[in-house]
Amino acid sequence: MPHDHNYKRKYSKQPQVKPETLDEVEQTPTMQLFRQYASELDDKHDRYERIVKISRDITIESKRIIFLLHNVGVDLDSKREQIHKEAETRLNQLLSKFKAIALELEGHEHYLYLRAYAAGLEEYLEALYFYEYQTTNKLPFIEDITSRFHFSIESENERKELTLLTPIVEMLLGIGDFTGEMMRKCINNLGSGNLENCFNLCSFVRQIYVGFMGLNWIGHSFISRKYHTLRESLYKMELVCYNIKVRGSEVPKHMLDVGLASYPNLDDDEGYY
Repeated sequence: MPHDHNYKRKYSKQPQVKPETLDEVEQTPTMQLFRQYASELDDKHDRYERIVKISRDITIESKRIIFLLHNVGVDLDSKREQIHKEAETRLNQLLSKFKAIALELEGHEHYLYLRAYAAGLEEYLEALYFYEYQTTNKLPFIEDITSRFHFSIESENERKELTLLTPIVEMLLGIGDFTGEMMRKCINNLGSGNLENCFNLCSFVRQIYVGFMGLNWIGHSFISRKYHTLRESLYKMELVCYNIKVRGSEVPKHMLDVGLASYPNLDDDEGYY
């Protein structure tokens, strides 16, 4: 390294000029950059909270629709068609809430906000599955579900298409919750004397259970928990069917005790892992 005075004068540390007033501090590049970051974060947090509020409304209304559908075949069997029509109307009306979420996320990464509306989406899918089973005795295809979350926005100057993210994982979680409603319906049918439908419900949930056993849920703890909940629901339904089959001829229908409070540990390996 040369040791001349010109080199030292050229590369020596120059004294920094410090801003003296607050206005000068605000105008520095560093402060302007932090101001920009703060504005972006505030915008993201505000949008996230707005979506959470919409999702909460979706969750509440979806639970009410599920409660409405439980009335079918129990004490309002004569109003079956009317209940289904009302449930369909309310499910379609909820799509306006998802449309509002899609508008909020226009131009933004949906995965950054998925947790904000995942609870509402899962509850809505649970209500949709419950409705579809009661009206068609089957679950909708993936394409039928995703098409519900494709929206056309028309304005004076243009028409644009928006699609809300609906991951497969959320659909599976909705199916897991749906089986819990099937278990409740099975027990309600037992109390009302509709014993044949108990076997139909149990058989349908057993098919879903077999499908869940074929899933690889590594990295998805939510699906693992839903699987164990599904297994418990299926056991309760099978216990109902067992009591109907074995004791149904001995005990009146309204006095059958399925003994759901005590059942064995279901954590044993079934050989499907």
